[in-house]
Amino acid sequence: MADLGVKLLRTRWFVRAPIWAFRARLGFLFGGRLLLLEHTGRTSGKARYVALETVDRPGADTVVIASGFGETSQWYRNLLADPHCRVSIGTRYRAPAVARPLERQETAVVLADYRIRHPKAYRKLGGIIEQATGKGIDTVPMVELALGS
Repeated sequence: MADLGVKLLRTRWFVRAPIWAFRARLGFLFGGRLLLLEHTGRTSGKARYVALETVDRPGADTVVIASGFGETSQWYRNLLADPHCRVSIGTRYRAPAVARPLERQETAVVLADYRIRHPKAYRKLGGIIEQATGKGIDTVPMVELALGS
């Protein structure tokens, strides 16, 4: 199962398919599980888009996302360079947001909570992440998005 997950996550058309739904303002179909992150390329300066699963929603205007491919993910590196972004989630469309990388201790708390709330998903994602990166799920960097900032 992890092999299929890794293969799908490395298939461009598969991971980019939700972007078109968000652009058509159909993001509500994903509920709060997926979001569209619009960020700025750190070298090109162009708008970039990625659909990501939410890890936590600690508040109505706060979303936590994880970089499953670690610190080398382009969206993660772009947010470190410029934390200002836009987020589409649920019925919200292109809401301005500011990104803040979580400290390792904060990430551990979020992961522990995720493991309790979604034990099956945690096991599957852990296997996929470990196979794709060679690192455990506990090394995944996380980012808090403050919407409306």
